[in-house]
Amino acid sequence: MIIWVIFGGIMLISLIVQTRFKNKFKKYSEMPLSSGLSGAEIAQKMLNESGIHDVNVISVEGKLTDHYNPANRTVNLSPDVYHGRSIAAAAVAAHECGHAVQHATAYSWLQFRSAMVPVVSIASRMTSWVLMLGVILLAFSQNYIVLAVGVGALFLTTLFSFITLPVEFDASKRALVWLETSNVTNSREEHDGAKDALNAAAMTYVVAALSALVTLLYYASILFGRRD
Repeated sequence: MIIWVIFGGIMLISLIVQTRFKNKFKKYSEMPLSSGLSGAEIAQKMLNESGIHDVNVISVEGKLTDHYNPANRTVNLSPDVYHGRSIAAAAVAAHECGHAVQHATAYSWLQFRSAMVPVVSIASRMTSWVLMLGVILLAFSQNYIVLAVGVGALFLTTLFSFITLPVEFDASKRALVWLETSNVTNSREEHDGAKDALNAAAMTYVVAALSALVTLLYYASILFGRRD
């Protein structure tokens, strides 16, 4: 019961954080950048000034689909960010380039996270079904092996969520430093707006990690409780 109360609380917090992030993004998307640069131009500028010349900046479909792909070395920006000339577009574009800088400088947490991607990709696809089957088998046959496999897979995805945190916070830190030193955000209001938007985005990762942890503890309690 305690786990369910905690889980429900985190789900509520997650909803609040997601709504807050969307509202912040909308707010700063409507605030034009005084430099007049688009997200694509800002991304290219940051890459060039960071000495990175083998990463392409491209536009991808969707909303808030922005990401850096280390496999093909591309900074992928959603249309609103790629073409946008707002504080939000500047913040997101610089953040994604922050990941490119991490890659170029062999940032250890990004390397660790990238190494986990193939395994976590498999684990995340199988986790839900294996956990469901494991709980059923444990209830009717006391066979805990399948559930143990599911908990192991869930542990990997949870670990991945927590490893993502320093990667995301560091990318935002790099973005904010560059935005200020390069004079892309020309005023304190613009810089504070970019910081506010990135902090709101970062909180979504924190809540996701906590949610994954609570889910892991729930299924682990079922596994070890029944085994005892």
